[in-house]
Amino acid sequence: MKLDVSPELPDAPAQPRGVPLPHEAARAAGLARLRIDRQWDVIVIGGGATGLGCAVDAASRGFSTVLVEARTIGSGTSSRSSKLVHGGVRYLAQGNIKLVREALHERATLLHIAPDICHALPFVIPCYRWFEQPFYWAGMKIYDALAGRRRLAPARWLSRRATLARVPSLKAEGLRGGVLYYDGQFDDLRLARALANTLHELGGVALEHMSVTAVPLRPDGRAQGIEVRAEDTGERYTLSGKCVINATGVWVDTIRRLADPSAEALVSPSQGTHLLLDASFWPGGHALLIPNTADGRVLFVLPWNGKTLIGTTDVPREDTPFEPQPRDEEIDFLLQTAGQYLSRRPGRGDILGHFTGLRPLVRAGASSTAELSREHLIRVERDGMITVTGGKWTTYRRMAQDTLDTAIRIGQLPPAPCRTERLKLAGAS
Repeated sequence: MKLDVSPELPDAPAQPRGVPLPHEAARAAGLARLRIDRQWDVIVIGGGATGLGCAVDAASRGFSTVLVEARTIGSGTSSRSSKLVHGGVRYLAQGNIKLVREALHERATLLHIAPDICHALPFVIPCYRWFEQPFYWAGMKIYDALAGRRRLAPARWLSRRATLARVPSLKAEGLRGGVLYYDGQFDDLRLARALANTLHELGGVALEHMSVTAVPLRPDGRAQGIEVRAEDTGERYTLSGKCVINATGVWVDTIRRLADPSAEALVSPSQGTHLLLDASFWPGGHALLIPNTADGRVLFVLPWNGKTLIGTTDVPREDTPFEPQPRDEEIDFLLQTAGQYLSRRPGRGDILGHFTGLRPLVRAGASSTAELSREHLIRVERDGMITVTGGKWTTYRRMAQDTLDTAIRIGQLPPAPCRTERLKLAGAS
């Protein structure tokens, strides 16, 4: 079955700190600046979570900053996430305490700097075997402890009756109880647009439909900037920069090889698919965490914009298409796994929409995508370009901070403190 329905994502909210220019006017103004300002402190390639984070961090430190995106802001993987701001329960089970603690810190930061886009969400872990409830309850208490004072609310042990009262659409047969904990939910596309608007307020430039065609090198072999082509007009621009940041997600290797054709691959792409169902499959304001699936992941059933969102899968890919499509086995896996826990089993005819994104997992000699690193990698290339990849939406801000700190450490930029941990994003209340 081939699906061609994609969920509609809401527009970004009005910006109380100043209304951005209409798209056409903003693009014209940005292109005009490129014709005048050929020298920049920071050039960022990629308009997803990581690239936007790097551009906002750079501009907030006082550096002249330009970001170029080949398509539209947030149009790739960054608008196809699970819509969660979370520490990562699965990473806790893997013993990756450092990643979980960092993500929980950033979860609290995001809820502070973008409170109109991010909010707390209660989750229920259902328990059908006698040992599951004490096991998961203890795990979520550790999760709370790692969050420290920034925890959202304490995890709770739920009786069978209390579990069904909170999530009445859960399969009741064999249920012993549940564990309640809290994480965050957000609108990924709205957050991407808020970051772009924040960059604009800070004096930076973000330009869509600008393809990088070359990374020219100085005689000493160092990257001196980028060459770009405007997709709508065909006009070409050469931009020089003290620091060039490659933040293109699963496409970082493509950009790296513009400067060094022999560069080895840093990323192993993994495909993640989500399905949208009617809200009647999972009504109410709680989310469901299925903690142990056949492929070693966790599965979420979430309320999302008046619908039910189920995800995600983890399937390796060799290619990196911009519009990846769900595979039949992914659809079957999501429906079958969720159906084991819902009182009403969904079928293919119940699918209202879907979206699929590609994760840039860092190569680490692992045998499966579930074992590949979810941590971010920052690499200074031989040509001086800085590549940042891996990570996830929750940690985008920290990834950006580490990237700019790296540029300062290696002398590409002068010292300047990071300001983004307390910088309210455009439109934040």
